[in-house]
Amino acid sequence: MKPATELLAGQGHETWLPLLQRAAEEVFEIMLGAKLEPLSEATSVPASEITSMVGLAGQLCGVMTLRCSADMAKLIAAKMLGVAPDQANQQLWDAIGGICNMVAGNFKNKLTGLSDKCMLSVPTVITRGDYTFQSLADAGTLEIMMTFENNPIRIALEVHS
Repeated sequence: MKPATELLAGQGHETWLPLLQRAAEEVFEIMLGAKLEPLSEATSVPASEITSMVGLAGQLCGVMTLRCSADMAKLIAAKMLGVAPDQANQQLWDAIGGICNMVAGNFKNKLTGLSDKCMLSVPTVITRGDYTFQSLADAGTLEIMMTFENNPIRIALEVHS
């Protein structure tokens, strides 16, 4: 198996980006019963208030992030738990962390020969949008912008060699 830098350089966005998008779509369809839609280029993305991060280690090293508004995080938690959004506050962090973890796992399983050579960390969730995210990724970043029930969501994979 080639290192992640070679994989990303050799296959690049044209191969991995659709896999990341499909991984996210499948998780949202299965876990939330909802479809993700591509984000229109004209749509402005508001600042993220909730960020979930899952580390990847092994043959593929990096960090997967899922960023969204607090209202969207409540909606995701509510759909995941089958409750009203105002009842999902206590489980919001677990739900967002879980969804990010599932997208990361689904993505790595789509890369041939990688599923047992890459491990995922426990999710970390950051609230509030007044922070700077600085990754040590040196092999590239994949990012998709989607909407979930007309709310923007940003999912990125920062790859480190």
